[in-house]
Amino acid sequence: MDLPVRIIVLPTAAETAQIGAALVAAVVDRNSRAVLSFATGSSPEPLYAALREHADQGLDFSEVTGFALDEYIGLDPTHPESYHSVLARDVVRPLALDPARMNVPDGLGDPDTAGPAYDRAIAASGGVALQILGVGANGHLGFNEPGSSFASRTREVTLTARTRDDNRRFFGGELATVPGSAMTQGIGTILEARSLLVVANGAHKAEAIGAALEGPLSSSCPTSAVQLHPSVTVLLDADAAAGLTRRDYYAEANAAWLERVRAWPAVLALQS
Repeated sequence: MDLPVRIIVLPTAAETAQIGAALVAAVVDRNSRAVLSFATGSSPEPLYAALREHADQGLDFSEVTGFALDEYIGLDPTHPESYHSVLARDVVRPLALDPARMNVPDGLGDPDTAGPAYDRAIAASGGVALQILGVGANGHLGFNEPGSSFASRTREVTLTARTRDDNRRFFGGELATVPGSAMTQGIGTILEARSLLVVANGAHKAEAIGAALEGPLSSSCPTSAVQLHPSVTVLLDADAAAGLTRRDYYAEANAAWLERVRAWPAVLALQS
């Protein structure tokens, strides 16, 4: 069953990680061969750490198929900050996911063929059951920068100066070493997943979150495209939610559901 549409505001980033991990674990608990798509970055990383607890308690991820959301162009897969390496470190090894089942866009091949090939691979897998997403400080979704078409497919994109500056911390603070382009699932590709799980933490995400969830649909804020999806859950810490005007309503509407999710197995919460 798909996740319902909900905006959940939690006091801390640690709680967004715990609730997010419970939701992902529930999908795998229901279908051991589930197809998941994994974002990277500062917001999903704690979720993956929390997901390890479920693996340690016996949840089997060995037959899960994974698709990375994006990959830098021109960065060797063995580079420690390639998303091949990041997902191997944060997801594949800790969860004992079969490395052969983790797919990552080809950042070294011909982008004109690599993008369509990636979309075909997703389709051949049966489609993504749950897409895990972060949110860029400028509203980007995956590496779909402002101005990206909501119909876009997996393709090469040029990264904005802000995105590269935000990511320089992963490259020793040296902007010159941050790649200038990436392969990313397009917004159209992302929206084809059966359910979306969006995680955002920190005050620096508040403006983008406000625009994405309570602003108009606009390519100027690519994350606003999630408003078009019928099955999306958004997990925010208090700082990231600071720009929302309807927080009281979200809390009231989702209080009972949230209490059920806090009790494992979260699969019980997803049945409503």
